[in-house]
Amino acid sequence: MTKEKTQWKEFLEAISVLQWVLTFLFLGVACIILMVYLMFTSLWPLSALYFIWLVMDWQTPEKGGRRTAFVRKWRVWEHLRDYFPIKLVKSAELNPNKNYIMGCHPHGIMSAGAFTCFSTESCGFTELFPGVRSTLAILAGLFRIPLFRDYIMRAGLCPVSKPSLVHLLSKSGKGNAVVIVIGGAAESLASSPGVNTVVMRQRKGFVRLALEFGADLVPVYSFGENELFQQVIFSDGSLGRRLQDLFKKIMGFAPCLFVGERMAFLPYRTPITTVVGSPISVPKSLNPTDEEVDHYHRLYMEALSKLFHEHKVSCGLPESHQLRII
Repeated sequence: MTKEKTQWKEFLEAISVLQWVLTFLFLGVACIILMVYLMFTSLWPLSALYFIWLVMDWQTPEKGGRRTAFVRKWRVWEHLRDYFPIKLVKSAELNPNKNYIMGCHPHGIMSAGAFTCFSTESCGFTELFPGVRSTLAILAGLFRIPLFRDYIMRAGLCPVSKPSLVHLLSKSGKGNAVVIVIGGAAESLASSPGVNTVVMRQRKGFVRLALEFGADLVPVYSFGENELFQQVIFSDGSLGRRLQDLFKKIMGFAPCLFVGERMAFLPYRTPITTVVGSPISVPKSLNPTDEEVDHYHRLYMEALSKLFHEHKVSCGLPESHQLRII
């Protein structure tokens, strides 16, 4: 029997999720405003010293960052996990003597499943996969934001840039699992309750990278990720979609118009089950051909589709539900 939550526990969960949502939406902008504001006050030396240090520290995110177990084990992440709740499911072993590129799908609005399972210890990744270290790779531009970059590096986040991924797969030993949300901003625009659409038919860079370093590919699917918010979906060619695409092209991410339940910011309390699939063995090929890339890209899509259909019923979807890959 499931123990009923107390009002205090529900309050802690709501506050934990709210801080995470506000951090996602506003903390980066707030950090920029704060640093600029300080430049015009008597505390301007603090900003000046920080920017000097920022220049000296500019390459740190692409050299593995500065992750700390302290931040990844914050109690707030356990409350975040319990709000939905979020569960991490292991379907196969991962050899700690190999490196992996894990493709996580779908993006959803905020990638709650990917963040909670792979950037915090609240879902027990290290216990499920001993000897394997997960690193979630996110938009590189976020690591140029003062103060904010230091915070997200502490959680083990790294930029999804070629130098960063090369470092993780070649200069950090074995047992590294680099997690990439393959669909990115384009996939977030397709996020809607009742829909499971992933954007990846033309996304092959991660496969080429896996071949270059002999890293096995692992499909990951977060069931329930698209159920957290209601989103206004603009049709292709509409003014709203053109503005979103323009913003995405300039900034690297797409502004989504979405609404949750309480205060509009809180996501719906919908369970998220993040299932880690079986690894696809990938040989090392320093200069992979297009044929090799296409072959392993096809194997990955087949493995992702198989993973989805094997677990969809146990995760609350009807047997007839289909995964759409575009």
